[in-house]
Amino acid sequence: MKKLNFDLKSIPTKAKQLLLKVRKYVIFIFFIVAALMYSFLLFRINSLANHEPTDDQISERLQTVHRPKIDQSAINKIQQLQDNSTDVQALFQQARDNPFQE
Repeated sequence: MKKLNFDLKSIPTKAKQLLLKVRKYVIFIFFIVAALMYSFLLFRINSLANHEPTDDQISERLQTVHRPKIDQSAINKIQQLQDNSTDVQALFQQARDNPFQE
């Protein structure tokens, strides 16, 4: 068996030799690395896109949602003001008929 001895002075020369051998394959290595990165990203995006929340997560989020409550007296007051003004009645009716008209 051959004895291995590492010299710090021989590392730069061996690195240069290795770089000269690898220089021929730089483009190939680049495409392989790019394809691996691209496939990993596609896999990760696909796995995150198909992720569904659990029922516990849904119920937890629903408990934190505070639904606004409108006072019944405010609703009655708005309806009373709407009934008293013909301009407002026409405006509401027009908005119901065509909500996208300016």
